[in-house]
Amino acid sequence: MSGLPDGAQAPSGSAQLGPGGGRGAREPSHDELDPELLQLPAPPRRERTLTLAVLAMAAAAALAMAFVLRRDVAYALAGGQAGVTLGDLATARAEGLASAENRLVRAEGLLGAAGGIRYERPFVEDSFRTVPVAGRNDIWVDVRVPAGQENGRWEPPRTFTGRLVRMSAAGPRHRGLATAIEAATHERVPAGAWLLVDGEGPDGARWAVVLAALFLGFALWNAVAIARIVRKVA
Repeated sequence: MSGLPDGAQAPSGSAQLGPGGGRGAREPSHDELDPELLQLPAPPRRERTLTLAVLAMAAAAALAMAFVLRRDVAYALAGGQAGVTLGDLATARAEGLASAENRLVRAEGLLGAAGGIRYERPFVEDSFRTVPVAGRNDIWVDVRVPAGQENGRWEPPRTFTGRLVRMSAAGPRHRGLATAIEAATHERVPAGAWLLVDGEGPDGARWAVVLAALFLGFALWNAVAIARIVRKVA
């Protein structure tokens, strides 16, 4: 028995009784703040800022490395282009060299007997020599000497097929080469000197494409991580 006549309604201000006769629990309003949420500690702003800074620096560094490899990538992607014939390097003109920059070239010439350096690379049994063209100090040729032939009887080749670049922009594997030459020979390498890397075809530069793609992917991953962190906290 509810105590009300048939058809009568309870007053709007009265509380509804629950199944056990008690008052029903009032549902919280959506506009009210949850006390449990208010008791949570504030977001760690310092750690968040540090994380964003580290991600931003990592993305910038990855983009910088991809930018450094841009010439190597361009040379690798130009593999289908025919090589440029320069002729005798001793008489090569500046205009012809500039038009063949960062391209596969074919040339010939006599290398100087002195003034060069010899160096080695990790995990490579062969050695390398960088020698100037006879009669010129602005054109250098980097040749690979097979293992076991590095002796006094070794003679440098006179025909070359490889990549022609400025020595100052020769890529990561030849970075600092001009400084090493000056330290070994005590002679200054002219600004804008050329370097012909014998045996380096476009196929051999595909590592740069893979490495640049990895750097770009890493930069993109960091950018997405930064966007997610900012979006969640905002």
